[in-house]
Amino acid sequence: MTMWKLFAANEEAWYAMLSDCARAKKSIVLEQFIFANDEFGQKLINVCEERAKAGVDVRFLWDAAGSFTFFGTDIAGELRTKGIKLLFWKTLVPSYFKVPNIRSWFLRNHRRTLVVDGAVGYTGSISIRDSMKNWRDTNVRIEGPVAAEMQNAFDRMWERAQKSKKLPDRRMARDPEFRYVTNYPAPGRRHIYTSLIHALSDARHYAYITTPYFVPTHRLLRAIKVAAKRGTDVRLIIPERSDHYPALDLGARSFFSSLFESGVRIFLYPNIDGAIIHSKTALVDGTWATLGSMNLDSVSLLYNFEANIITTNTKLIEELSAHFVRDMNMSKEVLAKDWKSRFFLEKIPEILIRLVTKFL
Repeated sequence: MTMWKLFAANEEAWYAMLSDCARAKKSIVLEQFIFANDEFGQKLINVCEERAKAGVDVRFLWDAAGSFTFFGTDIAGELRTKGIKLLFWKTLVPSYFKVPNIRSWFLRNHRRTLVVDGAVGYTGSISIRDSMKNWRDTNVRIEGPVAAEMQNAFDRMWERAQKSKKLPDRRMARDPEFRYVTNYPAPGRRHIYTSLIHALSDARHYAYITTPYFVPTHRLLRAIKVAAKRGTDVRLIIPERSDHYPALDLGARSFFSSLFESGVRIFLYPNIDGAIIHSKTALVDGTWATLGSMNLDSVSLLYNFEANIITTNTKLIEELSAHFVRDMNMSKEVLAKDWKSRFFLEKIPEILIRLVTKFL
């Protein structure tokens, strides 16, 4: 039986993770895009060092771009001397300092997963950086067969990072209501993306989407608009101002007019004391939902390694729906008539940004 607990902010998820790591008997694996050398990051490292001394297999796989404060430092070497195996995904040097260097920003490992003893898993939009502790994120602690899937997916990425021989497929028990689904930047392997498109294509009652960065591909935009046009209640929550303002925010706003024409409702979540909404969730008809690391921008959808939980469990979907409604009630709806009546000069940056949205 699968059990879960949802967290609506990073800090509460962090301390649950810390508690589970402190009880680890066999293994701790952490795959993370953003891991910073600050107060909580050090607490988690200290616990993992203690467990490593006790014989627990501890492995960290961090993206070199997202966790750049560690990459190339003495801290990384110190972790290895204390029994923690550490790999960086796709190093920064020398490719980041070549011109042009755009390719280095793609094919990142954007996944955020912790698995303890192969039995308890965490995933979501979580990041390990103190400045993000109060961000509105959606994370889940989950126990059940899906945790073994998460462990298996980590092992495969670990071998890929080492450029080792591909692991053979492992047979494992599965819960039909929960899947750990990955996105690989290759045709036919963008499984989260494809599943989302299919869910939207089947949507008849509602589709509720939350994302910090909304710069959809043509295919995704079309699926959203077609769903709305056939009468599905499509609602989108994005930040009033994201941490990548203004480029990605302008990119999102460049799609508003087209979405309004199809009947999509758009809500801007307020920035409160620097905390933005960073959740990455989608819910359809009370029968399908996903949460995890994948943003709805071209980089995440097409060019990054991502991982999400996809569920058909109605109780979890009800909880996620309650989160969405609460976030929506805190947000300000953008009205189509107000958007259309804006002064022309306000629209020019959105027109220009459309020229590069496929790279955002």
